[in-house]
Amino acid sequence: MPRMLDVSDEVRAEIGDEEADRLLAGENAPGSYDCTSCRTQGDSAQERTSTVLFIGDETAVLAFAHAGCLPSQVVQVTEEQLRGAVKSITGDTVDLDPDKVVPEQAVLGVTSGLILIAGELHPALVVEPTGPIVRPGATGLGDDFLPLLIEQGFMPLTAIQAVPSVLHGWSVLLAVGQLHAVLQPSPNGGQPVAWWQAHQPLQVTEAWRAAANKHQQVLMFAAPVGSIGRQPREDLLRDALDKAAANGKLVAAAMPLAGT
Repeated sequence: MPRMLDVSDEVRAEIGDEEADRLLAGENAPGSYDCTSCRTQGDSAQERTSTVLFIGDETAVLAFAHAGCLPSQVVQVTEEQLRGAVKSITGDTVDLDPDKVVPEQAVLGVTSGLILIAGELHPALVVEPTGPIVRPGATGLGDDFLPLLIEQGFMPLTAIQAVPSVLHGWSVLLAVGQLHAVLQPSPNGGQPVAWWQAHQPLQVTEAWRAAANKHQQVLMFAAPVGSIGRQPREDLLRDALDKAAANGKLVAAAMPLAGT
């Protein structure tokens, strides 16, 4: 079925006419997708959808967005942002030499919420990929998401009873009341680099921002795919976190707040 896709000239130039025509014909385009801008679901068979090509040094990711959120375009990003074990972009990896689209690795989902610990509300980010995360270079089918984070200094939790310890060198970037990125130390010792970055700043509630400004830090909880899910309310999110912790599938760290 043909899709209501917008493929800009610059995107077409990168992926080639043959691939662009296949997308427009619906051969490779998804029906439903998570908008790479607002992160809500879209349907390319029912509404105008933009193709957005993120290009790193060696890799390219073809993502989809509501046409009202983003125009079809090519976006240059760093290879670290694009090719890390955990990604913030939804889509497919495009091999630009042969016109070929292959499945992409898991997408990183980030949810903000307030978590009650010892009678006090703390701002939190909950991170859960949409699929298993494999260690770079590994050929197995396991899920290395939590081991990779533990190696970075995140602490495993069996219960959420106290504020986790601060993970030095990491921070959460909040600017003009919006969530922009989670930063980690640069492997080269320079400026921090983005571990996760929003391609469009994410809104947070007034209460969340007030708690972040009060504590000057944000708690980050991470769990493997299938552990948390999309929870519509903070009490349900807390229940899911408690269950993940009890099952040994939760790690956490506190991170200083960067910005306001």
